[in-house]
Amino acid sequence: MLLLRRKARQARRRERALGASRVLDRRLPLMEAGKELLRKAFPDHWSFLLGEIALYSFLVLVLTGSYLTFFFHPDMAEKPYHGAYIPLRGVNASEAYASVLRISFEIRGGQLIRQIHHWGALVFVAAIGIHLLRIFFTGAFRRPREVNWIIGVTLFGLSLLEGFAGYSLPDDLLSGTGLRTFQGIMVSIPIVGTYVSFFVFGGQFPGHEIVPRLFISHVLFIPGLLIALITVHLFLVVYLKHTQWPGKGRTNRNVVGKPMVPQYTAKSIGLFLAVFGVLTLLAATLQINPIWTYGPYRADQASINSQPDWYVGFIEGALRLMPQAETRLWGHTVVWDAFIPGVVIPSLLFLVLYAYPFLERWVTGNWKEHHLCDRPRDQPTRTGLGVAGVTTYAVLLGAGGQDVLSVLFTWPIESMTWIFRGAFFLAPPLAFWLTRRVCLGLQAQDRVRLRAGDGTGEVEQVAGGYQEARTPLAGAEQHTILVKDVPPRLTADEARRTGALRRRLYFWYYGERVEPDRTPKQRRVVKKILTPPEEPEEPEEPEEPGAKEKQQAGGK
Repeated sequence: MLLLRRKARQARRRERALGASRVLDRRLPLMEAGKELLRKAFPDHWSFLLGEIALYSFLVLVLTGSYLTFFFHPDMAEKPYHGAYIPLRGVNASEAYASVLRISFEIRGGQLIRQIHHWGALVFVAAIGIHLLRIFFTGAFRRPREVNWIIGVTLFGLSLLEGFAGYSLPDDLLSGTGLRTFQGIMVSIPIVGTYVSFFVFGGQFPGHEIVPRLFISHVLFIPGLLIALITVHLFLVVYLKHTQWPGKGRTNRNVVGKPMVPQYTAKSIGLFLAVFGVLTLLAATLQINPIWTYGPYRADQASINSQPDWYVGFIEGALRLMPQAETRLWGHTVVWDAFIPGVVIPSLLFLVLYAYPFLERWVTGNWKEHHLCDRPRDQPTRTGLGVAGVTTYAVLLGAGGQDVLSVLFTWPIESMTWIFRGAFFLAPPLAFWLTRRVCLGLQAQDRVRLRAGDGTGEVEQVAGGYQEARTPLAGAEQHTILVKDVPPRLTADEARRTGALRRRLYFWYYGERVEPDRTPKQRRVVKKILTPPEEPEEPEEPEEPGAKEKQQAGGK
């Protein structure tokens, strides 16, 4: 009897719970939305994990940063140091610097958490940067994802600012040198530079306000913006559906992949644990930013061989390469050797990143939705531009360590400077031209492979000589080569209607390409695959009577 009563009570509770869920679902359709989210398909490809690595690195930063805030004191008041690190005892140091030493030498596990936090910041910025490059090279920024591209670029800029703010908090000689450089860049802004510097630093450099302000920005304002933008970014990824690589069964109208629960969730949790483990391993084995070897910051000192973290190294390199130049205009001095590399070049970088999706859409005139990724070789001009940009960044990053390279290679530092100056102007155009030719060569190779198949490595004798035996491509490889989303060539009427600038850009961008040989049936299949969701799908044409028998007979 007791067992029956217990079962009856459990049944009544279930009924009440189901009734309450039905009442709630009629007013807020959470169950339907939850089912839709749980069934959401995510394509399975390693390149799509770059964004997740950035997300999980950010989670590690939040966890470790929350721990470090309990012990860090953002105070620039100086007093003699009497902590555990004996070589610095008696040296005047700010409370911020002393608290970082306390975390490193006196707090149990403090140095490990601090190094996990610093390595996590480096991986976070790197993952966002590489994720943006993946989106750029595959064309995943096109409609309807322009807003998500803008959010991603903004996240990249905020991550740079967040990293620089955290890098400057210890108030050591290395971070202080970086802050002095930052203040010099601000002062170089014409007319308003001095006022901007006074506002940021709270007076003359270095003052006593900059570290507390950087701390609040680092732990509150910028992370809040990052969390908000990441939330919107993930929502748009789910709402707009994920891009996918061309493949069998994949079209512009569907998404083929694993459901969110349980396959994708299990893989995602495993990736988070792997990221956390790798960051912990890096922190435990590779020392980073040992501030006790630099000493506390002094405004009258500058550390030699000082380079910032890699993500702002391109600004350091641009500052070192720019020749000295000043101009006196209307009572104001414009310091070009700080303004151009410190303000103009970073501003141009983000301006180009923000504007590129709209520029490419204007050149092509293609306003359709795109849910299939491009192979980089199929867009040689876009790929060449991306490689040229990466080459420019690499040259400036290398120039940021010209003094270290000079010592390493025993070359005069003046020679290293001129080498990097020449590379800044010559390397990007060369990289663009070479990348474009390589992409066109790969397209031509794909055309040959599609027509004749892959070589087997076996040479056989034929009439008139020797040739390599070839085997036909598999269906999946043929599909990858055939599905190529490029705008059609301009007709004579379209060329006349298009403006001169746009026409020249179109032919420069798409004029030189190698199209694969397609049969009429393959053209229809490719057109059906690339048809965007907003356009009606064309009905399949019925086959002619006996066409299948003729095809089989021809194959025999």
